[in-house]
Order: sequence, then C-alpha cells, then structure tokens
Amino acid sequence: MLSFLLWCILFILCWPLAIIALFLYPIVWLLLLPFRLLGFAVDLSFDLVRNIFMLPFTLVGRR
Repeated sequence: MLSFLLWCILFILCWPLAIIALFLYPIVWLLLLPFRLLGFAVDLSFDLVRNIFMLPFTLVGRR
C-alpha cells in the first residue's frame, strides 16, 4: 500500500517518470528473481547444515 501511495505522489509530481517506473518495475522484478531464488536456496542449505550439526545436541537434550 505504501509503494502505491509513493507511486501516486510521483505521478502527481512527475508523471512521465511514474509511467516509466510502472513499466520498468515488472522487468526489474523478473531480473532480480533468480537472485531471490538463489538466496532462498542458500538459506535452506545453511539451515540444513545447522540442523545436521545440532541433531546430536537435540537428541541428548530430550530425555
């Protein structure tokens, strides 16, 4: 909602820039999508390694 309000303010102040931003936003989002997926995969990998190392401590802690 905040981004929409900021876009409306930009549209009032400088409408050509707002229209360009409206068309470029999906393109930029698609270009950044692989980096988001890579970050998600790396985060899951670190969680897996952490859980593998913490498994013995977790098993000992549950008596």
